[in-house]
Amino acid sequence: MKRFYEKIKLTIKENYKFIIFLISFYLILTIPLPYYIHTPGGLIDISDKVEIENEHQKKGSINLSYVTEMKGNVLTYLLSYVIPNWDLVDKGDYVLNNETYEDVIYRNKLLLEEANANATIVAYREAQKKIEIKEQHYYVVYIDEQADTTLQIGDELIDIEGTKVSSMKDYIDVVSKASIGDNLNITVIDKKGNKTKRTAKVFSYKNEKVTGIIAISKYDLETEPDIEFHFKETESGPSGGLMMTLAIYNKLIDEDLTKGFTIVGTGTIDVDGNVGEISGIEYKVKGAIKSKADIFLVPTGSNYEEAIKVAEKFNHKIKIIGVSTFYDALNYLREM
Repeated sequence: MKRFYEKIKLTIKENYKFIIFLISFYLILTIPLPYYIHTPGGLIDISDKVEIENEHQKKGSINLSYVTEMKGNVLTYLLSYVIPNWDLVDKGDYVLNNETYEDVIYRNKLLLEEANANATIVAYREAQKKIEIKEQHYYVVYIDEQADTTLQIGDELIDIEGTKVSSMKDYIDVVSKASIGDNLNITVIDKKGNKTKRTAKVFSYKNEKVTGIIAISKYDLETEPDIEFHFKETESGPSGGLMMTLAIYNKLIDEDLTKGFTIVGTGTIDVDGNVGEISGIEYKVKGAIKSKADIFLVPTGSNYEEAIKVAEKFNHKIKIIGVSTFYDALNYLREM
């Protein structure tokens, strides 16, 4: 054993400069940079993410298309100039100056929960299944850089100036009756579950009185049949709302909307079934093409136009279908 250690010591002594170089080189390459790397991801079969009691089994698949994201460092920065489809995204385009990366992650988790709830409401109502909204909660997800407030992302709004926040209209009404410069008192439950006091100053934006926040609804739902979601901690964001709505609806009915095809898509969903545009459409189309999908459903407007350009660039025959609502997508799948 002594001989073994002596040999190691001799090796280190003879090669210490090279060893120091390797360690230094590694440390330099892993220095964080204010960038993120976006690259095409792939498909997530939604059937693995939602489970409905006594659901109907189908032949084809309804999929989410996603973007792969990596934190930037010296190594990934350099590789982005070599590896095709590795694109640099400036941190300033992703994380606001008044928030952290952790805030972004938490916001996206809340947005996923809202998307799943909206999808459930729209799908169950269309399938004429029992669904009841028991309670609604309102969570802060965006804080404008102009806002003068102690509110934090993830705060649940309880009351503002003594008025209970039963809907966002309650919050907006109090703000609209206040004067510019008023510092409003707000009771919240923070991310740790503690009830605490916050403040927010009223300012003018486009001739309206605001406090500079955006809040989303979080529903407590009662459904029949029962429904459960199974998303990983790393999976978040609202962009799968449309496809989740279609997947839930397809599990609730006898008919098979897929007709055996691999259907992919993206787009947010609201409680009325309207589909909203998303970011990263180029990477999502490329991921669908890479996975040999048959149909790509995409929000109408700039998302649709960009998706068409990507498909044409790669001379791929994937069908790009623009939709404005869940009902547009439903009608297309029924008639194809």
